[in-house]
Formats: sequence, C-alpha cells, structure tokens
Amino acid sequence: MGSRDSSRLVALGLHALQHRGQEACGIVSTDGAKFFGHHSGGLVGDVFGSAEVLDSLPGGASIGHNRYGTSERGSDPYSIQPFFSDHGDGRSGGGFAIAHNGHIVNGGELRARLVAEGAVFRSRSDSEVILHLLARASGSMEERVASVAGTLRGAWALVCLCRDRLIGARDELGIRPLVLGRRSAPSGGSDDWLLASESCAFDIIDGHAERDVKPGEIVTLMRGRAPRSLKASQTSQGSRACVFEYVYFSRPDSVAGGRSVYEARRRIGVELAREASIEADVVVPIPDSGVPSALGFSAESGIPFELGIIRNHYVGRTFIEPSGDIRHFGVKLKHNANRAQLENKRVVLVDDSLVRGTTSRKIVELVRRCGAREVHLCIASPPTRHPCFYGIDTPNRKDLLAANYSLADMESMLKVNSLSFVSLDGLYRAMGEARRVAASPAFCDACFSGDYPVAIPRKERQAIRKARHDGHAERQRA
Repeated sequence: MGSRDSSRLVALGLHALQHRGQEACGIVSTDGAKFFGHHSGGLVGDVFGSAEVLDSLPGGASIGHNRYGTSERGSDPYSIQPFFSDHGDGRSGGGFAIAHNGHIVNGGELRARLVAEGAVFRSRSDSEVILHLLARASGSMEERVASVAGTLRGAWALVCLCRDRLIGARDELGIRPLVLGRRSAPSGGSDDWLLASESCAFDIIDGHAERDVKPGEIVTLMRGRAPRSLKASQTSQGSRACVFEYVYFSRPDSVAGGRSVYEARRRIGVELAREASIEADVVVPIPDSGVPSALGFSAESGIPFELGIIRNHYVGRTFIEPSGDIRHFGVKLKHNANRAQLENKRVVLVDDSLVRGTTSRKIVELVRRCGAREVHLCIASPPTRHPCFYGIDTPNRKDLLAANYSLADMESMLKVNSLSFVSLDGLYRAMGEARRVAASPAFCDACFSGDYPVAIPRKERQAIRKARHDGHAERQRA
C-alpha cells in the first residue's frame, strides 16, 4: 500500500507465491478514483510478463491472487480472483476488491440464503459469497469486514482493497496464514505496508515481515499511517494454524508463526531418524520438498546425504503426459535417478508426505532399477488418513493410501523394505512443542488426526467430495 509501482510489486510477490496456486492469477489496482483489473489462466510470468499489461494497472495500491482450486475446479474464468464489487454510482469509483485464501465451510448455506434474497453469482467459488456479504453489509469497510467475519465458519485469510486503504483479516483460529510486512520507500518517503500469505513474497521486493496477522484480527493499512488493528472475535480454542503449511505447502524460505519453515522441516527429519532407526548407506531426498527433512535425517542418523534423484525443473503443469505404451515414462518427466549414488546401496528415501502413493511407487521403481539393494521410504509427516476441508486439495478418504491399508500392506504395494512415518508427537516436537495435547492442540492437524477444529456441514462435505471426484476424473481424461 503506497507505492506508485504497486501492481509490479504485487506481480513479483505473486511470482514468489507461485507454489500456492498455478491454475490462474489476477491483480486489481486502484489510483484512488478508479479500479483496474486483469485476470487470466496460467502462471504469473505468462499473465503479467509484459509491461503493457502492468501499465494497464496503475495506482498506489494493488492486490493479487494465485488460484488454487479446491471445492471448485476446472477452467471457470469467473473463479479467478481478485473479485471486484462496485457499490457506488459507477462514476465515483466506489467499490472494493477482495482476494481470499482458504475455504468457507458454511459457504453453501450462505450462498443459498443470498440467492434467496436475490443475489446473482457468476462463479462457483465460496470467495464470491464473501464479496456479496461485504457488499450488503453497512458501515465502514472495517465494520463490514468485522460483521461478515462473524458469519463465516472455516479457514480463511482475506485482503480487501478499497480506494484509500487495504484491509487484511484472518479466521478466528488462524488456520490459513496471513503476514503483515513493510517495505522502505526507495525515495525516503512513507514506508509501503504489505500483506501476503507468506513472508517470502516480501523478500523478492526488498521488504520484510513485521508479524503474523493474529487469529481473528482485522488490520487496516493506509498510506503514510501506521497499521491500525481491530480485534474481532476469537474462540477459546486459541490459535490452530495449519501444520501442513510447515510440512509441505509453504516455501522453505518463509517464516510462519515465528518459525522458519526450513528449520521446522529439518527438525522433522531429525525426529523421523530417531523414530525410524534404520541402517543404510545413503539418505536421498525426493526433491524438492523432501530435501530439508532428508538433511535433518542424515545429520541425526550419521548416514550420508546424497542427491540420488534429480528433478527436472522445466516441466510445467501443462506438459502433455505420454499415452499408450509409454505412459509409464511420465514420472521421468520430473525425476531421474542418479545411478552412481544408488547402485548396490541401502537407500533411505525421504519425502514430505504420502497421499495416494502413485508417485512414490514410481520413484521406488526408478531407484530399484538403478540397482539399490534396499529401499526404505521415510515420510516426514504422520499418515494422511483424512481429507482437508479447509483449503488444501487432498483427495477423498477412499483415495488416501494410509486411510485404507495397513503399514505392511503399504510396504508391499510400494515395494519397499520398510515404510516409516514420523509420529504426531514427533511432528509436534519438531515444531517446538513437548507433545500433542489432545484437549488443546497447537495446530490444525485434521489431515493426520481427524480432529477437525471447525465442524463441516454434511452437505458441504458431500459437495467437496463430489467436486474432487469430478476434478480427478477430469485430470485422468486429460
């Protein structure tokens, strides 16, 4: 908030956050009188890679969003955020734009109520529910956000762009992340205030993280002023930040909740080595997310760390996978085994998580073909036995390997000598907690424990399951 190059700074921040969503992206800016927007499917570099597009987004304040579909999938152009609402006379530039991360578990109920009241929806996104609620609320925008926040259940982080201010808000449990940052003005003027899902978005524009937006907090940023905080309601459960952000979703160079994501992953590897106690010749990460945990595993076990699998970083999501007789080559588009580090070795493969097991099985085959004597698969998270309903696109439970098979069965299916997971208490120790306290867990760990901190209505569960099933079928057909 404040820079004349705001849309360019937002585009750089979106580039740093590309891992959080790769389906589409968008930016909305304002010059204080009018709003400007551009949205498209594709990666940030493709959508905002030209000066012409960025020049069409003038103004001193902007917000952007990388789309990561969960309950609604596909190429629906109307689901690309940020969303804009004009509630003025169309000439004064009245209105606001929002970008939302997470999932509103009572979104279906709220949508039905709004439709009955005459609201017209363009998308299937639960984020558009928030837009309609804000447009219908009264008072200042902070008062509107506070009022709407009281009706939302689920996991969400929200940024709202008005003509003269930027507002950030976070769900009352802090499940989804939101960070407040600052960037010194190059000319020595007022500092730019920033909001993002992760601190790495600030690094790319020479900014730095000030603090996390607190659970249930609403923060207002205005040019030339210090941030103003409004504390909305918070439940007695306290903070329940998503632990999967540390396991996989966040970039390792980010800091979340005062913790280095990289260090958290490295410590998970240390705990995994202590619990697994495996004799082997090399520790090999499944790149890239398995690297920090593999380093921790190696340091604790004394087993040498080697890059036994090399990843090809130039394969995009739109690459057409081979079909027919050569379909099994698909995994080699992204990974290739380094025979010199694997042949005749007892290998510990370290990965961040095990979901369906499809990729893990193919990588184990690669390692076996290179002559590994033993393959031990170690997972730097507990078994994923439950789907996420809070904004992470995990499969339905019937497709989760650990939810349907015993450890011995999974070892047989994956063709490994052993399969190990870090325990839930081990994960908490890596996060700096003595253990997981069942009565008041420090994190949302529902994907591992089945302990959902926010109840999900039955209809919403069914809708999400159907959307995920349809999305998986669509990808299979493609």
